[in-house]
Amino acid sequence: MKVLIVGDVVGRPGRNTLQAFLEKYKENYDFVIVNGENSAAGFGITVKIADEFLSWGTDVISGGNHSWDKKEIYEYLDNSDRIVRPANYPSEVPGRGYTILEDKKGNKIALISLQGRVFMSAVDCPFRTAKKLIEEISKTTKNIIIDIHAEATSEKIALGKYLDGEVSLVYGTHTHVQTADERILANGSGYISDVGMTGSQNGVIGTNAETIIKKFLTSLPQKFEVAEGEEQLSGIEVEIDEKTGKCKKIKRINWSENEGFRS
Repeated sequence: MKVLIVGDVVGRPGRNTLQAFLEKYKENYDFVIVNGENSAAGFGITVKIADEFLSWGTDVISGGNHSWDKKEIYEYLDNSDRIVRPANYPSEVPGRGYTILEDKKGNKIALISLQGRVFMSAVDCPFRTAKKLIEEISKTTKNIIIDIHAEATSEKIALGKYLDGEVSLVYGTHTHVQTADERILANGSGYISDVGMTGSQNGVIGTNAETIIKKFLTSLPQKFEVAEGEEQLSGIEVEIDEKTGKCKKIKRINWSENEGFRS
């Protein structure tokens, strides 16, 4: 199976870029995963946006620390199997930490959402949470993908090596900067520290650059606004052997509507 994974979509510029890409290329993929936790003006996701993503060809939406920024999404998180939030939050919070769906060919594929702990809010151990969920999910499918939403590359790499051979892919989100360390690990799991961001390259990780620079210069609170211009979709294409769950190929992609695919 061929899977498309799109990095954190930031605001309207990111949404427009995602829509344009999927209109052209969604038929090339058996399954599409999009991180949407920054899609509503940079913070959270709304019901309308989630429904739009799904109507454009997204199969499942992953989240992160901003999953709950819009209260209107709480009921949606509870009721839909097409959107996930980090599994290592307390069980009482809205939403589910993983889902099992079918690709275009009828193959079952699971997505687990996790959040890191280094430089982030206190949550349960993502390593132990992953092991527990994999034990349960592997009874249904070997095709298991993990979105680790985390700051530290060391934590992401450690998780990838810890789960190597037990999952199809471990990929990172949250930093909004695509890393160049995509590879297939020793026991057959695909890995990349961060798939990148979908939105404006004019700003600082999707936010207006002047505002961010002013915050660094003054340390005073600023109102963050989504940047516009030079929009780009960043992510990865992954091929998985649906019989074994092993990763056969992993490739970074960067695409803009005006320039097409970039190396």
